[in-house]
Amino acid sequence: MGAVRLHWKLPLLLYLATWLTTTFCRFGFGNETLYSLLLSICLSVAGTESAAQHWLLFAQQLWDALLFSTALMFILTCHELGHYVQSRRYRMRSSLPFFLPLPFGPFGTFGAVIVMNDEVPNSKALFDIGISGPLAGLVSTLIFLYYGIQWSYMGPRQPGEIEFGDPLLFQWTIYWFFGHIPPDMALYRHPVAFAAWTGLFLTSLNLMPFSQLDGGHVFYALLGRRSVPVVHCIFVVAIIAVAYNWSQLWNWSLLLVLIAFLGIAHPPTANDRVPLKPFRHCLGWATLLFVFVGFAPVPFNADDWEPEQKPVWYCQTIPCDTGELVLPFTSDCSKYLRTNPEFSSPVFSVQHQTVPLSNTQIEDAHPRRERSQNRCGSNPALAAFLDSKAI
Repeated sequence: MGAVRLHWKLPLLLYLATWLTTTFCRFGFGNETLYSLLLSICLSVAGTESAAQHWLLFAQQLWDALLFSTALMFILTCHELGHYVQSRRYRMRSSLPFFLPLPFGPFGTFGAVIVMNDEVPNSKALFDIGISGPLAGLVSTLIFLYYGIQWSYMGPRQPGEIEFGDPLLFQWTIYWFFGHIPPDMALYRHPVAFAAWTGLFLTSLNLMPFSQLDGGHVFYALLGRRSVPVVHCIFVVAIIAVAYNWSQLWNWSLLLVLIAFLGIAHPPTANDRVPLKPFRHCLGWATLLFVFVGFAPVPFNADDWEPEQKPVWYCQTIPCDTGELVLPFTSDCSKYLRTNPEFSSPVFSVQHQTVPLSNTQIEDAHPRRERSQNRCGSNPALAAFLDSKAI
């Protein structure tokens, strides 16, 4: 087979475009970053005094968004390079990965594809090419999951927020680091943790045993033509599940239509009779079963929880004769503040500003958890309380 000329300009352009969309074009801190940039530019042009503060806020939001996009792009790059390296190993003519930017939606991307111009030679090559991408992506995903959950933090739950449907693996990792989370508290995810959640979701979705998905490649390599009726049965079960629970699963109907359009069953290889060794069988079934711990059927949901009373927030400043005291949130501190009228007007300290509680988001206050050296000597009761809590 002759040398293959790689066309790298379009893949590189799509790669950079996907990096931009994963940074700026998704809900969460992505869209907030874009809005903050536009607002900062407008305020700077108008010459307002608050422009500098908004540029500082934009810098923090841009850093969070870049942490997410960098981690997610690293996961997707590992995934696609796994496919590409294996396809070149089997001397198949394949393109560089074409990343798919998405200027809307939750992630800013629809993944990536590799175009192979040759027929897959046998079931062994199909297995290796199909499974290498998910395994390469999962390694980096699990590393980001471990550190991302460590860097996340707990705070009071806010009604009206988007609630993420966490897969079992994500729930187990949260429980490992934080234990049981009370109903009135929530885990505020670090951008790297959200990237790991996205990696789990996309990898598990790609491991479904349909058509040209990676799971379809692996499933066909394991069972050959016997996989065709099994895949059709799974597809019918998926349709019934979506129809039965339409209110929560209706968004999967578009994916089912796309799978039906592309073909439910996997096409045959040039030689389906090449046997797989026991190790590949075990690895293949274990990878396919990962869907049950890595997939969330309802990835997003509106949180309809309503607090019984307005919570005392994570980080507060209390006026003193000698200045302001930054008080980290604990249940004992909140109880003390609620039972002492003289400290009944908590405020946040955010970006060196003191702003009303109702206009502040908890994640903005998180970086201001440092201990204060101010002991409020003119308030003996509060000073004694802080000393007892070693703040």
